[in-house]
Amino acid sequence: MQLGLITDSLGKFTLDVALDLAAEMGLATVEIATGNWSESPHADLTELVSDAGARRRLLASIESRGLTLSALNANGNQLHPVTGAAHDRVVRDSITVASELGVPTVVLMSGLPGARGESSPNWITTSWPPETLEILDYQWNDVAIPYWVDLAQFARERDVRLAVEMHGQQLVFNVATMQRLQGLVGDDVVGANLDPSHLMWMGADILAVVRALGSSIFHVHAKDARIDRSNTAVNGILDTLPPSAATLRSWNYVTLGLGHPGGSTFWADFVYALRSVGYDGPLNIEHEDILVGAVEGVRRSAELMRSIIIREPADWTPADI
Repeated sequence: MQLGLITDSLGKFTLDVALDLAAEMGLATVEIATGNWSESPHADLTELVSDAGARRRLLASIESRGLTLSALNANGNQLHPVTGAAHDRVVRDSITVASELGVPTVVLMSGLPGARGESSPNWITTSWPPETLEILDYQWNDVAIPYWVDLAQFARERDVRLAVEMHGQQLVFNVATMQRLQGLVGDDVVGANLDPSHLMWMGADILAVVRALGSSIFHVHAKDARIDRSNTAVNGILDTLPPSAATLRSWNYVTLGLGHPGGSTFWADFVYALRSVGYDGPLNIEHEDILVGAVEGVRRSAELMRSIIIREPADWTPADI
């Protein structure tokens, strides 16, 4: 495994400064956002698509610091009934650039359509009243599957894997919907970007998630979430307060180690579970803790994970006696 960083976590700094900090913290990989829901502070996607020199310069900046580029990140909603086409362009351009750079993975979300005729996305989380299932049928069969069959083939032809991040307000938000997408469009090119923080607040057991996904895990984000039991006791886990209202929310994204009793114990279990299903790729730190500064948060996360991550292949076997 390799410990890395989503450079948007240090988005207020230039790319050079972010890379210097990553190297100084002993990280091995970086993941760079290319647009959509990111301001893309460290990449000009239009330039990267059209200019081989720009692609070479980006790789040189990364590799000169002893780092590798594990993925491009194009998180957005390419199934949005109004803005989806623009987001899709970013996704496809990111796949094209990844292919040119020899980067194996593009991280993205599944997208979320509206109901038929709607101009806003519609996240269905129950099976009743009956119209909810009609909406889901339309979203999957009329919108998502035709789109994803085509996108998967686009990526397959360019030898790039698509790592889908399970997330609220997305059609793919848990293991069942992840496996449904894979079953319909092919698990050779579509797998999971496992960011455990999203599944934490939805109530999943993360170690069970790892076991259920197994070899479908293409890429991993190291991000934590903290459930505020005093607030969930009153309002439950669903929460529409903005992140700025951190003390009032039912859950928040937090610096690694601050989300669970025992701190590093959860992350040790997480890493070991990943190893048990054969995962040997990057774990990229993502800092979205509104109460902790970015550099401090990334540094604390890196310090915790450096003592836990398993880097070398296993080589012990019982004696043959």
